[in-house]
Amino acid sequence: MRRWRAAVSGLLARGISAAIQCRASLVPGAAQEVRIAGTVLLPCAPSSVGVARQRLAAELTAAGIFGGVVGDAVLVVSELLSNAILHARPLPGSNLLLAWALDEDAIEVAVSDGGAMTRPMAAQPTVSSLGGRGLGIVEYLTRSWGVRTDAAGLTVWAVVAARAEEPLPEPAGAPGHGSRHGQA
Repeated sequence: MRRWRAAVSGLLARGISAAIQCRASLVPGAAQEVRIAGTVLLPCAPSSVGVARQRLAAELTAAGIFGGVVGDAVLVVSELLSNAILHARPLPGSNLLLAWALDEDAIEVAVSDGGAMTRPMAAQPTVSSLGGRGLGIVEYLTRSWGVRTDAAGLTVWAVVAARAEEPLPEPAGAPGHGSRHGQA
């Protein structure tokens, strides 16, 4: 049990918080303090995906993040966890580790497992393929994603924008459009 705790704390120490703090220190004007939102140790089972989705959505909503951003982060976590369950060995105790962190403009999520025979990479599935689209979805929804390995296993991480890049334009004819006083 002591060895297992050391492995998990080692993953956390080198994992998500260190990566975000390092990235923040390299970006001029970036916030230097990062708030860790959470970590969850989950059984390596399909039911863990739903548990993780609910927990992450609740935590992000409580932190003031809403709508599509929560949906994107939750979908990314679903894909990463599903891949770990299907393709990797679990960590000791038949578990997977989900971690997430927030800063001013990003949510970083990470799923750690015991590793696999191959490294995760986005595929180019055919139209009739039943699978192989998960990391393509992750790539589309995130600013960046990648893979870290260490003695304990493998961590797949992804960075989701915590706010929309550009506000949506108001439709023509909406109040405030057409004239100085909002009249057309």
